[in-house]
Amino acid sequence: MSSSADRGSGHGPAPRAVRTLLRALVALLAACLVALGGTGAAHAAGSGDGLVKVFVVPDPAQSGGQLATLGSIAAATLGDASRSGEILDLNRGQAQKDGGALNGPDDQLHPGWILRLPQDASGPDVRLARDTGTRGTASAPPAAGGQTSTTFTFPLAAAVAVLGTILLALVTAGIVGRRKVRIAYDAVRRAVRRLGEPMRRRRRLTQRQATGRRFATDAEAVRRAYGTLGEFAPTRQRPERPVHALRVDGTGVTVWLTAADTADAPWTNVDGTRWRRPAAAAGWLTGGEDTAVTAQAAVGAACLVRAGTDTDGEPVFVDLSRLDGVLSVSGDQGVARDVVQNVLAEIARTRPETPVTVLRGADGALPLTVPSGLRQLPRVDAPAPVLPAAEQGTVRAGAARRPVRGLVVVAGTPGEAVAAELAALCGPGGAGWTGLVCGEAAGAHWRWRTDADGHVDIPVLEVRLTVPA
Repeated sequence: MSSSADRGSGHGPAPRAVRTLLRALVALLAACLVALGGTGAAHAAGSGDGLVKVFVVPDPAQSGGQLATLGSIAAATLGDASRSGEILDLNRGQAQKDGGALNGPDDQLHPGWILRLPQDASGPDVRLARDTGTRGTASAPPAAGGQTSTTFTFPLAAAVAVLGTILLALVTAGIVGRRKVRIAYDAVRRAVRRLGEPMRRRRRLTQRQATGRRFATDAEAVRRAYGTLGEFAPTRQRPERPVHALRVDGTGVTVWLTAADTADAPWTNVDGTRWRRPAAAAGWLTGGEDTAVTAQAAVGAACLVRAGTDTDGEPVFVDLSRLDGVLSVSGDQGVARDVVQNVLAEIARTRPETPVTVLRGADGALPLTVPSGLRQLPRVDAPAPVLPAAEQGTVRAGAARRPVRGLVVVAGTPGEAVAAELAALCGPGGAGWTGLVCGEAAGAHWRWRTDADGHVDIPVLEVRLTVPA
């Protein structure tokens, strides 16, 4: 744990890294300056830049009618006419601009020829030219006045050093300003998301409405789901294995069991609690007469409702008879109401005339609409109210099945009086009804949570579903 002095001085890992990079940047810049300085000094000296001393043969009209010879050039630039042989050796066979070349001591010199001179040549007629490194004598001699032009070259090492300096500066700037860049990026992303959110919300709502219409007309999936329950009915050899949820699709059926339960072939285990059977495998309807009767009784006690669709768009059923009391749906209020409305619509299709009573929570939420297929009761006489014991967390209530005798719907979080009435109707020792609460409810065994994108999380099943609308 750092002291206040350390915090005040800012000696953390990030500032230390920044300082290290800055020091490296300064060192690299100094190296570049040294390299560039050495290069400039070499050019100023003139010995390492390829400059040589030359003599340009003048036109006779400019030299008083006298044509220059090797001897006259040696006398004017070297002070000794006998050194003309040195000039011949330096220029023998070298092509001139007019195509000619000096090959012997008696060859005539042509105006404009550029003849290389020994390094000790001097005098007003001596000029400097750049050695091209080819068969040519020299190129670009300076003006007759003796003025020379300075040509700078950039060594490869210095270029690499400068490029490295630029890259290091960019990295350093990124490290120093990464927080500001991240904040700006997040702000832009949120702004773009806000601009596109209305369109995305409408698109999601359209998809959810299509799911609701599909549920209203897809009786085959319901038949297959109920048919699957019979395979887990009690037999003479083993007790019933509670099925808490099912997924029905075109290729098979998936069921959620408790971790302690197993399923026989053709069922295969997907993970700890999920088992899957192909659609073509034989089901419970092929069993004997006694098995069929027992399975029908188990199926009659179940109350399957499609809570939504998974990521593949397939419906997932939950068995409300395994609820053991109260389902609490919290999170986004609008989506939570859609969840409860969909559950009511599912029960109205499979269990018409189920009695329903609606209570209002303490937060003043609007009451939910009861489908016409259900029988709404203004008030239900219940045993003496018993406040529910405080209970935390979510449990898979599979110890006992409670048939859905009636529904208590609470719009909003229950207040004290409504919580007591809910406990009297749905709690332990109560009337045995099933509660559906749009909000937080103490004592709820199943707790689902919704979000604004139309999803509901069911922790007891470890799934996220898209809610019909």
